[in-house]
Amino acid sequence: MAAHAARLPIRRNTVLLAGVLAVNSAVLQLVAAVSSLTFVLVTGFEKLLGLGPAIFLVSSALTAVPAGRLMDRLGRIPVIAGGFALGAIGCWTTALGTATDSAVAVIVGFALIGSSSGIALLVRTAAGDMYPAARRARGISYVLFGAVFGAILGPAFFSPLFSGKELEADVLTIPWIAAGFISCLALVLALAVRPDPKHIAELIAPDRGTVVGPAAPLREIVRRPGVIPALLAGFASMGVMVSVMNLTGYVVVDHRHHAQHLIFPIIGAHVLGMYALVLFIGALIDRIGRTTALAGGLAIMAASCAGIQVLESVPATAVLLFGLGLGWNLSFVAATAQLADRTSPAERGKLLGVNDLGSAMLGAALALLGGAALEAIGVAALALGGAVIVLLPIVWIYRMGAGGFEPPKAEPTGLQPVPFGHSGTPPGEGA
Repeated sequence: MAAHAARLPIRRNTVLLAGVLAVNSAVLQLVAAVSSLTFVLVTGFEKLLGLGPAIFLVSSALTAVPAGRLMDRLGRIPVIAGGFALGAIGCWTTALGTATDSAVAVIVGFALIGSSSGIALLVRTAAGDMYPAARRARGISYVLFGAVFGAILGPAFFSPLFSGKELEADVLTIPWIAAGFISCLALVLALAVRPDPKHIAELIAPDRGTVVGPAAPLREIVRRPGVIPALLAGFASMGVMVSVMNLTGYVVVDHRHHAQHLIFPIIGAHVLGMYALVLFIGALIDRIGRTTALAGGLAIMAASCAGIQVLESVPATAVLLFGLGLGWNLSFVAATAQLADRTSPAERGKLLGVNDLGSAMLGAALALLGGAALEAIGVAALALGGAVIVLLPIVWIYRMGAGGFEPPKAEPTGLQPVPFGHSGTPPGEGA
């Protein structure tokens, strides 16, 4: 079994999945930059500017758990590929809405793109499948690193489509059409991944210390040591990150009165913060432990959110958004690794889907509240509110972080894995 596992194309699959996220991150930059503006320009409802991102995030949330369960049942790749097909259709439907001033088409398009994003985020499940627990954060970071190239591709591709143009609804049509074709490229890359990462996880489990065993009910999984702190950190970091990211475009154009094409360098800096240092971050998390990484990432996010209130220039905003992405990177990868550590291959998609459900629902609520608060109070509501929300889980992380909330050490050769017991706690935990 060990010899067979050594011949698996893990490196090839890692590169392909990184390519998938590179392409996907370019599309997400368009969503982050103009989803609020698209909704306002087509509907005319400025006070509901947060509704555009909220539709996107709620759709992502509602898709996450069913998609995770399907991944556990059918494998990772069929679900991921189907997600990008939905994304392409959603981008083209949004383009139709901007061309015809159809609010219904824009809403449907946002919902489909959101569902696609929820599925794409679960690519990290496939990444976690292919690496043993002691190297899992690094394995996830290898795949996430692909999004760095998307951070370069997004501004380079989309900024020229907006430069020198008055921002009207029909100006958005061509960018949304182009985003649909970019989603098709991600679909092709996903279909090239073979064998399915879930199958790889099942093959390497007996030889590399990965937890194995039948799928336990969700209520048992969440009682395992370290799961609740990881979920709390995942909810807060993702929820605040996506809400602030999606509302930044409106802040830059409407509140700071910068040109609309300057949104894309700012969002590009944010995506670089999310992924540029991910290779270093993954190794760091495996070294310093999940608890320290989660708390440190949330603290960096809080400082970055608070800075939006006092720094207004485009370069300063780009630096703050870079910091927001970097803090998210640290806390998000640590949370993902911890949740993967505590699940078998047959449970992993389900638990990460629950994490994404809570994260996206919080992000949608914060986008709606943040949009209304921006109009009623100003930027301070978004900046300081986001800072407080990411600081709150830190106490819980340290309070509940003991009892198995650190990365497992590399096992000696020949050590066999142990399955989870029905109590939800790994046998021997705390012995």
